[in-house]
Amino acid sequence: MQMQKRTIFISGGSSGIGFALAKKLIGMGNNVVICGRNADKLTAAQEAAPGVHAIRCDISKKADIESLNESIKQKFPEVDMLINNAGIQRPIDFSKGPEDLLSNEDEIQVNFRAHVYLSAYLIPILAKHRESAIINVSSGLGFIPMTRYPIYSATKAAIHSFTMSLRHQLSSTNIKVFEVVPPIVYDTYLKGRPQPKTENAITAEEMADIIISGVEENKYEITAGQTKKWMEMGKEEADRTFQMMNKKID
Repeated sequence: MQMQKRTIFISGGSSGIGFALAKKLIGMGNNVVICGRNADKLTAAQEAAPGVHAIRCDISKKADIESLNESIKQKFPEVDMLINNAGIQRPIDFSKGPEDLLSNEDEIQVNFRAHVYLSAYLIPILAKHRESAIINVSSGLGFIPMTRYPIYSATKAAIHSFTMSLRHQLSSTNIKVFEVVPPIVYDTYLKGRPQPKTENAITAEEMADIIISGVEENKYEITAGQTKKWMEMGKEEADRTFQMMNKKID
């Protein structure tokens, strides 16, 4: 699939994988639109990637998604690629009851529900073009969950299931549906923390290159690092990996 001369919308495009993609895609001659909640981050993204268009939007709110859809229809009707990238990751300990769950942002809304609604609203726009695509960013933790991040892991598993269904439903249309399954991405998850980059982590820029190459080659499931293996594991091996990843350290 061609990745030049497109108009591409990226949710969560002001940092991490989303911003790395935005920079690279602009450099390839594409028109790129990003959204995010933080106005300062959006301004910084526009300064760092001249030419990127930014729309302030809290995708956890249905009203904001509806407003975003209207803005795209009016200002960017040529959008032919949707990259559902936005996501948050929170440690939640359910042994405390609802304390952690209710203490901050709603991962279910941001990581899953928002992408379902964005897809539904933008499909009519994508369908008007000769060739278009939806790219959903899930995670290796959607296949082997990390119990420290139970909601994040569950929402990424839901994204995988949703992507499979969406790909099947749209198989007779001009809309291709891709899933990106990143491993640990250093820029997104470890920034500001004291630990060094781990052996299995890759940078957002490296992941962006892998995504672009995968879409160009029509790889509908784009993996990197250990996620290549995780998606091919049998149940016994997956169970062993799960126990290893979530082993308690006294």
